[in-house]
Amino acid sequence: MFKIFQVFKKPNYRNLFLASLTSQMGSVIGMTAFMFYLLDRFSEQPAYATITELMYSLPTLAVFFLVGVVADKMDRQKIAANSDWLSALLSLVLIGVVVVGWMPLIFTVLFLRSAVTKFFLPAESSLVQGILSKDEYASAAGLNQMTNSVFNLFGGAIGAFIYWTVGVYGAIAFDAISFAISGLLIWLCKIPEDVRQPNGKSSISDLRIKAILNDFKQGFSYIIHFKLLLYLVFGFFVFGIMNGAFTVIPAFILKYKLAPNHYEEALVIMGIIFGIGVLIGSIVASMLASKMKLYKLMVIGLVGTGVFITLGGFVNDMMVFYLLVVGIALFIPVINVALGGWLPSIVEPRMMGRVQGLISPLMMLSHSLTLGFIAVSFPTIISIDGLYWLVGSCAILVGVYYSIVLPKYAKEDDKHKLMEHDLPLAPSSTVE
Repeated sequence: MFKIFQVFKKPNYRNLFLASLTSQMGSVIGMTAFMFYLLDRFSEQPAYATITELMYSLPTLAVFFLVGVVADKMDRQKIAANSDWLSALLSLVLIGVVVVGWMPLIFTVLFLRSAVTKFFLPAESSLVQGILSKDEYASAAGLNQMTNSVFNLFGGAIGAFIYWTVGVYGAIAFDAISFAISGLLIWLCKIPEDVRQPNGKSSISDLRIKAILNDFKQGFSYIIHFKLLLYLVFGFFVFGIMNGAFTVIPAFILKYKLAPNHYEEALVIMGIIFGIGVLIGSIVASMLASKMKLYKLMVIGLVGTGVFITLGGFVNDMMVFYLLVVGIALFIPVINVALGGWLPSIVEPRMMGRVQGLISPLMMLSHSLTLGFIAVSFPTIISIDGLYWLVGSCAILVGVYYSIVLPKYAKEDDKHKLMEHDLPLAPSSTVE
């Protein structure tokens, strides 16, 4: 059970893990408080809350062609640290524009801050791939899920507490501090140059438009011709749909159906329950990852999550809703551990930034499309129950599809798949 924690013996991984945690906290605390702020101030305009979430996801589509190339061409450690520090600065700017109170300006700053944070993940995940061995990737994926569970467990509660005590400004200030700490943790890592810059040294002057587009095209071609990777990337697309829906539909079902008079407290309780469930699910999924095929884990996770989400559309009782949240929380880590543990073991290190840089916008595309659909369709076209049925059915169908197509590709030799599109294998480094 505790095998997954052995990666903490590596100081660099400890720092990267804590940096990822604090960076996520920086992305969430203020956003949680800001959603409460909007729902309180503009209770008759739920679209504002959805637009706020869109300002988190849409920037990915604006910078997607840059983030992966930058992570592969520039110093990954500096990219991750500078992303955090600039996000901290923009959080301070956000406090000022919230004081002004003009919504278009607020959304603009949210958009800019989110765009900067998108450079963090490709650089950080590429660093993690370089400092761990292949048999540690599933453990790292499980720990990432634990990070998400801690985030869900404490993020909403801390955001709500700060909002209730010192208001939205205090919550955004907490964001700034979290980003700054994350950047410091990244900066303190001692990572060899071949992990930070596996493609050799480059400068900003090397990032010409033509070169960026060529590198981006190479990453896109890499995914398209690598069938197993292509199917895994599609899995991230579906994950984006579920993530997008769950940023708003739990708040909506609580506010407009189950607990209209105390939805804030109910949302915090749900977050705690969900966080505990994901924490338990992450540990179980990490243990299962060493005992069964990852594609089987993915199928189990998708179908299980889909079933519980679908059942959420029939619920009329708070306790039953909380039980369904537990079921969803237990199965979601199974999907992410399978995806996160499989991906770095098949992707060539020098391409990891571009692969991750393409996965993130794909997830955010599905995330944004889902939020856009909810913004225009709820509640006039589709009910909250219908949203649960739609998202749940999507997950179940993809799980069934994966059970048919993935076994064939899972049996093929990964190295052979890399050689099919003539990308030479580069030596990878495993360091502490």
